[in-house]
Parts: sequence; C-alpha cells; structure tokens
Amino acid sequence: MAELESEILQLRKALNEARLERDILKKQQRICTGVAEKYALIEQWRQQFPIEAMCQVFGVSRSGYYNWVQHEPSDRKQSDERLKLEIKVAHIRTRETYGTRRLQTELAENGIIVGRDRLARLRKELRLRCKQKRKFRATTNSNHNLPVAPNLLNQTFAPTAPNQVWVADLTYVATQEGWLYLAGIKDVYTCEIVGYAMGERMTKELTGKALLWRSGASAHLPG
Repeated sequence: MAELESEILQLRKALNEARLERDILKKQQRICTGVAEKYALIEQWRQQFPIEAMCQVFGVSRSGYYNWVQHEPSDRKQSDERLKLEIKVAHIRTRETYGTRRLQTELAENGIIVGRDRLARLRKELRLRCKQKRKFRATTNSNHNLPVAPNLLNQTFAPTAPNQVWVADLTYVATQEGWLYLAGIKDVYTCEIVGYAMGERMTKELTGKALLWRSGASAHLPG
C-alpha cells in the first residue's frame, strides 16, 4: 500500500512538473532565444513560477541566473532587454513585414514608446529583417515594332461549342530556384485548360509548346 501511494505521489509530481513546463513555454511564445533574454524573463516571472523550473525549461543554470542578478545590469541594459522582447513579439505579430517606422507605430499602439534610433539599434542587435516582396517581373512589352496580330474576337466571347475560341496568357511563378514562366491555353466555351508549357525564359517557343500540348488529341480550332 505504501509503495502504491509513493508511486501515485511521484506521478502527481511528474504531472505537475509537466503542467508547469507547459505553462512556462506557453507564456514564452518562442520569443526568447538569447541567454540574457532568458535571464530577464526569469526575473520578470519569478513571482509566477519557481526559478528552478524556469531555468530547467529555458536550458540555463541557476548559478548563471543568480550571477546575472548579482551583477545588476544597468537600468538601460535591462530596459533594452525588455524592449527586445516586445520588439520580437511585434515583429512576429506583424508577420515580419514592418520596418522601423511602422514597427515604432505598432509598438506605440500597444503602449510601448521607443525612439526610432533606439528601435533601429535593437532591431539590428536582434538581426530582425523584413520579408521582402519579390520584384515584379513584366510579361508584356508593348513598346516594339513587331507586327500585331488582328483582333479576331473583337471582345466577343460567345462560342457555342468547344474548340471554337481559345485564349492564351503568360504569367510567371516564383520558385526557390528562380522564376519560371507559364504559358496557358484556355477553351472559352468549356473554361478548361487545353494546353500549357513552362520554361525558364519568356519566348515565342514557350507559347508554341503550349499550343502543341493539348488535353485531347482531336482538339483543334476550325481552319
């Protein structure tokens, strides 16, 4: 009986420790990476969670934490560490798309006032960068002296059967290996893609390949 009670107590202790670790990690929200930041969080949450448990969850030693406390970083340094946490939270919240100016406004709207120069310095220390949009790649060049094909449709898109009217378009797709161009042929009546081709360059041959590739072997336009 005593052995069973001891086992139950151990299980309860393990469960409580697991819940405690979950609560600490949930509160952390993956914003803490540097050792100094972890010490700052432990100091901030010492009234909510046991110091030993937080040190274990964050992967730092108690002696290191106490040594950090004894050295008493300057008020400015401690303020910087707290600001860094807020900046990282705001950076994640804005999907890593805000620069210094917009991030300063975002922080101010959440009650955190910080100068632009200081914010820029802390962002640099944290190595935070905005996700850049890919540069637009033009697929149409109207400035040329080449012959222009006649407009047979004249904006009249009313076919009565398949394979009477096809339309084509060319677009681009961003991949990890660079840009790919996609040429597509669409049947206006069925709204189905009857041909397509992809290539690394935007050439007339690419459109020709799309015309040659058809979803049905018998698919053809009159004439």
